[in-house]
Amino acid sequence: MAEKEEIFSSSVKYNGVFVFKDFYKFCYTWLMEETALTIFNEKKYSEKITPTGKEIKITWEGEKKLTDYFKFEIKVEFEIYNMVDVEINQDGKKIKANKAEIKVKTKGTLWRDYEGKFETTAFKKFLRAIYEKWVIPTRIEQFESYVIGKCDEFLSQSKAYLDLEGKR
Repeated sequence: MAEKEEIFSSSVKYNGVFVFKDFYKFCYTWLMEETALTIFNEKKYSEKITPTGKEIKITWEGEKKLTDYFKFEIKVEFEIYNMVDVEINQDGKKIKANKAEIKVKTKGTLWRDYEGKFETTAFKKFLRAIYEKWVIPTRIEQFESYVIGKCDEFLSQSKAYLDLEGKR
């Protein structure tokens, strides 16, 4: 069985004004352009109307093969609470926006031997252990840094976008 290790798990919170449609598009575009994911799915999208506003939950999952041995997987969850429509003045023009509490969670996973090529016999499992411990430990560290970097940068960019939008 392939080795799967969650390398990164973090979240950011924001409470304020932003345009939900633009934020959604920004996050999607950033992930596709900066991580070059080969598989990307929206696993969940749910909306619920509550007395305090709209509640939205979205889950995205994507992956990218880094080599024949390593694969990067990212999971992004958006939780939006108390979302209401508001109008803001921007450069003397009224613009429709949203006010809400938002939480963006990101998890990054590094898969090793994701196709299970080393899982066919006990001897191959033994060889894989030696391979990972003595031949490629630096390479494993490089890919772990890659996963951490991409996930952390996504959260930073998301937070920066929300902060900039809220200051308009």
